[in-house]
Amino acid sequence: MAHDPALEAHEHTEHAEHAAHDPFIARIAITVAVLAVAAAAAGSLETVEGGRALGASSEAVLAQDKATDAWNEYQAESLKKHLYRIAADTPGPKSDEYRQTERDEASKQAKLRIVALNEEKERDRMLVESTMHEERHHWLTGAATLFEIGIAMSTVAIITRKRWLWLGATCFGALGGVLLAVSYLW
Repeated sequence: MAHDPALEAHEHTEHAEHAAHDPFIARIAITVAVLAVAAAAAGSLETVEGGRALGASSEAVLAQDKATDAWNEYQAESLKKHLYRIAADTPGPKSDEYRQTERDEASKQAKLRIVALNEEKERDRMLVESTMHEERHHWLTGAATLFEIGIAMSTVAIITRKRWLWLGATCFGALGGVLLAVSYLW
């Protein structure tokens, strides 16, 4: 049998015209369109939230690296402070100078401690943010999946003309909408 694009186009047009005259098919087609838009929106938001989770996680790692560097400096200053204390306790002409240097090292150490603790707080904040975005990502994955199940059921409803399948599809779409809303309200 020969392939005739003009004949196929005419048949598709006839099917579309027939669907336009059948209110049940028209409602299902609108349902499919709405579910497709909702699935696309949930999928896009899911991608955004996944990216935000990764970004926040990377920021947490960077903050931890900064905290580790500050703590390493803190330890180095502690060693220097103790060496100057030993030198200051040893009688000699520079013992007063060593005692002042010991106090200077203690001051540097106190500042480094504050920096390290602040970086650890930033790390913890970014980990909480990453977890929040990751949870949204999971809720949005569920929403997109429910929308897609609704689309598939709608397609079967068109083929079989079963009203209960279409109603089931709208229920899956509604559940997807609930998950979508919960992901940003929770």
